[in-house]
Amino acid sequence: MSDEGPDRHEFSEGQGFGDPYEGFDLDPPELDVDPGMVDPVDSRVVADTLDRRQIPADAVDAEELLDVGIEYMRIERHEQATDALQRVAQYASDEGIEQEAWVNKGAAHAELEEFQEAIDAYREALRIDRNSEHAASAETNLAYALWNDGRGEQALEHAERAVELDPRFPQGWYNRGFFLLERGLAEDAVSCFDNALRLGYRNADVLEEKARALEELGEDERAEELADEAEELRGAAESKLVDAHDE
Repeated sequence: MSDEGPDRHEFSEGQGFGDPYEGFDLDPPELDVDPGMVDPVDSRVVADTLDRRQIPADAVDAEELLDVGIEYMRIERHEQATDALQRVAQYASDEGIEQEAWVNKGAAHAELEEFQEAIDAYREALRIDRNSEHAASAETNLAYALWNDGRGEQALEHAERAVELDPRFPQGWYNRGFFLLERGLAEDAVSCFDNALRLGYRNADVLEEKARALEELGEDERAEELADEAEELRGAAESKLVDAHDE
C-alpha cells in the first residue's frame, strides 16, 4: 500500500499548457545541477525587490517570471517559488497566467507542507475561473491539500469536481479513487483506478491502491498480483534513480 496517499501536487511547465496536462509531472524531474548552487532568477528576470509601488505592472514580464517560479520548483526551492509566483499573481494582466501562478503557488506551499496556504492559493485560482484549462488541476490539488488538513469529506467533493471538469485527467481519477477508498467505497474506487490506468497512468501507487481496494472486496488473488507488479515497478524506479545518481 502506498504511504503517500493521493498524488502529490502538480505544477505546470510554464508558457501555458497547450494540451492542458501534457508534460505534467508529479515529481520534479531530475536535473544535472546542484539545487544549492543554482538560482534561476540570476540574469533572467527582475530583482527580488519588486514592489507595485515602485515598478509599474507593464514593466514586469509576468509570463517569464512564471517560468522562474516553476524553475524554482524543479530544483526544489519551494520557498523562493512561492515568492516568485506571488509576484506573478500580483503583476499579471492576463487571468490565465494569474490563475496558473496561483495553482503553482499552491503546489509549492504543499511541498512545504503549508497546507492552509496551499488551500488558499487553489481557492484563489478557482475564484478566477472554475472552468478553465487549469481548473481541474486546481480542484484535484485542492482535494489533496484538504485531505492533508484533515478535511476528507471536502477533499472528495473537489476530487469529483476535477474529473467532471476533465474526464480524461488520469491523476484526477486516481485521487478520486483514493478518497472513495478511504470512505470504504472500494468498488467505486476500483472503477476510478481502472479509469486512471486506461488513460495511461500506470505506476506503483495506482496499482497498490487498486490492490488494496480489491483486497477489501475479497479478491485476494488479483490483489496479490497487482501488489507484486507494483513492487516491481517501484523497484525499477528506484534502480533508475540510483543509476542516474551514479552517472
